[in-house]
Amino acid sequence: MKLLIINGPNLNLIGSREPEIYGTESPEAMVARLKNKYPGIHLNYCQSNIEGELINFIQAAGSEYDGIILNAGGYTHTSVALGDAVRAASIPVVEVHMSNVMDRENYRHISLISASAEGVISGFGSMSYELAIIYFINK
Repeated sequence: MKLLIINGPNLNLIGSREPEIYGTESPEAMVARLKNKYPGIHLNYCQSNIEGELINFIQAAGSEYDGIILNAGGYTHTSVALGDAVRAASIPVVEVHMSNVMDRENYRHISLISASAEGVISGFGSMSYELAIIYFINK
């Protein structure tokens, strides 16, 4: 099975940005840990702060991957275009968030992606990504 983790804006700063919310593990360390823990899963990672690049990642993934684990960051709440890309994806997408978005600012309570995603995992730190992997394994 091949899965692609896509992280959106500012998530390249995980590990140093707001460690009380996002923890201290860098995205690269998290992906390495997950690859180690799930050696039967071909796991790739990409990140961009640019909305169009995230859409390109989603569109290209359908021909190469079995599923997408998407943390769109702040674009979750603002990007109709990302929501449309998830809706048009030919493979399942699981929306993840490290923080419990429902316990944060009101504007974070709305996702323009959730309705088109296979499911949403929120509030478990880097374990949110692992729970998405477990979902795909058991699907």
